[in-house]
Amino acid sequence: MKRFYKMVTAQAEQGGGFSIRLDGKPVKTPSGQMVVAPTRALGEGIVAEWAAQGDHILPDTMPLTQILITALDRVAHERKTMTDMVAGYLDTDLLCYQTEDPPELAAQQNAAWAPARDWFARVSSVTLTVTPGLAAVRQPEAAHQYIRRAMDGMDLFEFTAFQLVTVVSGSVVLGLAFMDGAVTPDDVFIAAHVEDLYRAEIYNEELYGPAPHQEKQRAAMRADLNAARDFLDRLGH
Repeated sequence: MKRFYKMVTAQAEQGGGFSIRLDGKPVKTPSGQMVVAPTRALGEGIVAEWAAQGDHILPDTMPLTQILITALDRVAHERKTMTDMVAGYLDTDLLCYQTEDPPELAAQQNAAWAPARDWFARVSSVTLTVTPGLAAVRQPEAAHQYIRRAMDGMDLFEFTAFQLVTVVSGSVVLGLAFMDGAVTPDDVFIAAHVEDLYRAEIYNEELYGPAPHQEKQRAAMRADLNAARDFLDRLGH
């Protein structure tokens, strides 16, 4: 879409929040809702994204806007379904399926995954079951209950960022640790790519470079994780 505006502002609304306006007119979501950021900091971040657009509007370069619109148009109406979906990640959580062979990969997985598992054990008082097999393992009911309570305590915008991190990483444990600040975007990226990075060492990727599709996927995930962190920081989380 060609850029059609000159000025971008965030206007305080009487009902709370800051609406994003282009030449004074409110930006609306695909469903027709006004795009209203819950905090001034998030509003300013979104204003910066719109102001930075060139001759054409490129949605992929506006991650804060996209996360907010997802919250308003999708999560607000599908919260229960999405909560059930995210809760289902626990029994297939990436961090709980750790190989024993080859030993080098097992060591790298443990280094990347054990800190988040240990964090979860501390905050929930539940030790997760870790298996070297591929068959799904039912985690303790207390762990499921803890995750449900944690999600119930998140507001709409926090939950939107949380589910994004969980889905892109394949781990609800990493998602919760991310919300707590116990892991960084880089930590999550490495944890989600342990096997990929292990293979990269074997095939000397540093010398020959990654395959184009791998490079694109990695860049997209890093962008999602960094955007989620920025979004949460601007919420004051």
